[in-house]
Amino acid sequence: MLTLKKNTAALIAEAVKSGFGEGLLSAEEVFTMLEYPPDSSMGDIALPCFRLSKTLRRSPVQIADMLAAAIKCEEFSSVTAVNGYLNFKIDGKSFSRRVASEVLNLGDSYGSPMNGEGKTVVLDYSSPNVAKPFHIGHLGTTVIGHSLKLLHEFAGYKCVGINYLGDWGTQFGKLIVAYKLWGDKSTIEQGGVDELVKLYVRINNEIKAEEESNEDKKSPLADQSRAEFKKLEEFDEENIALWRWFVDVSLEEYQRTYKLLGIEFDSYKGESFYTDRMPAQVQKLRDMGLLEIDDGASIVNLEKWNMPVCLILKRDGSTLYPTRDIAAAVYRKGEYNFDKAIYVTAAQQSLHFAQWFKVVELMGYDWHNQLVHVPYGTVSVNGAKLATRTGNVVLLKDLFAEAIARVKEIAREKHPDDAECQAIAEKVGVGAVVFHYLSNNRMRDINFIMEDALSFDGNTGPYAQYTYARTCSILEKAGDLGRSVTDAALSSVETELAKTISMFPERVNAALSDYEPSVVTRYILDLCAAFNRFYHECSIVNCDDAELRESRIALTRATNQVLRTALHLICLQTPEKI
Repeated sequence: MLTLKKNTAALIAEAVKSGFGEGLLSAEEVFTMLEYPPDSSMGDIALPCFRLSKTLRRSPVQIADMLAAAIKCEEFSSVTAVNGYLNFKIDGKSFSRRVASEVLNLGDSYGSPMNGEGKTVVLDYSSPNVAKPFHIGHLGTTVIGHSLKLLHEFAGYKCVGINYLGDWGTQFGKLIVAYKLWGDKSTIEQGGVDELVKLYVRINNEIKAEEESNEDKKSPLADQSRAEFKKLEEFDEENIALWRWFVDVSLEEYQRTYKLLGIEFDSYKGESFYTDRMPAQVQKLRDMGLLEIDDGASIVNLEKWNMPVCLILKRDGSTLYPTRDIAAAVYRKGEYNFDKAIYVTAAQQSLHFAQWFKVVELMGYDWHNQLVHVPYGTVSVNGAKLATRTGNVVLLKDLFAEAIARVKEIAREKHPDDAECQAIAEKVGVGAVVFHYLSNNRMRDINFIMEDALSFDGNTGPYAQYTYARTCSILEKAGDLGRSVTDAALSSVETELAKTISMFPERVNAALSDYEPSVVTRYILDLCAAFNRFYHECSIVNCDDAELRESRIALTRATNQVLRTALHLICLQTPEKI
């Protein structure tokens, strides 16, 4: 429809020029005015002429009547004027022929706006905290972030995916103390992150118990943890060796989840990488007179911009998240010369990003407006807030394992070969969870209920993947047929399928401009619904009319191509058999 809308806008602009004079209305201006009527019986595209009255000095009714008489196009069966609206009704055959031809000629690039050529985007996403489990709370940043990376790559951008690991901070002091008191190397080597989490939960419980039992509310274990982290910051050999080991153990576990999701990162530089790059930025703030001392802490006052102060250094001189983020942004600009840097984190961090983005601007960095925060809603489990300290988490590895097991049980009947069955189960099981998450607007808070995520009924990932597999089966039977739409008359269900296929470029544009993968997810459901109506109402490979058979197979090929691309853009794999 994007191509048709552009063509329609050009036709209207030319008709305005012929009927009313030059320089009154450009095709670009007309394009922004075009609408999709709420009822397709009114037309497929409409131009409300009310906004044109002042410019063209005619009533909307007169304008619509004059334009309807002047515009001719083979892709429209009718152009009518109704009460000040100019309504365009699609000619199914001509329109479907062009859409199918466009899709089949462009292939994998169909739908791409190609507006990212020569530009670089850096995406900071996933970024779990080392030595903590990869749980359902990390799913949002991981799949939203990777989908945005795929969308930008599709648009022609060079993309750099960064996993900004949380591999520094006082929690490592706690973990070092816990390991020295209760840890065992072989146990952790066998149990991985799960064993590190047990230590982390245990020491937090011990600290809490000490604080509650002591009159001064102090905890010797907390003091000891702070001391161990200070030793880590001073590069104590023993603590550095333990820290590196914790990181390696964690990454080994995370990589297994990323492999299931088909995700690879270009960089794993975490917070620790920027420890020696922060002092230069702090000094720059000091030299520019932006740094103030408040109760011993170093801050940047943002009151003028209706924000709380931005903490740069604690009273003891140690750094905070804004300090690290500023240093990381400066490094990334120098390393990648990005045109856009996208940060995908929870909405609770929106103020944090607004603060340090403003500090970057005050520091005189002219690329401050290239920084983009993409927030998303919270995740709770059965109504309870996620908390690693208390153990209230749903681990992604457990969630994926259960989803895969359920699919494998169903798929085993059709696929007795265990390796084939396992491969299909992984694609469909993981896809079910990802699709469930990306079906929602990213700002929506989600109460995660296992049964909902793993349901394979209705508008789900398995339904979308099954529809794709159905198109593959049809095309396998069709052989080399169906390379173009013929002159055969098409029914409304066939034309509706072509219209839905043609909406893909607009949906991609909307997903990119709004940083919203769920736009693509909802489009996939629309396309699956349109194709399955077509499949149930129309004989395809066995159609007796050779020309009609060719057209229907061509529409199936176009659906197959667009579904494959769209599923890829939301991190789903495309099994040809289910």
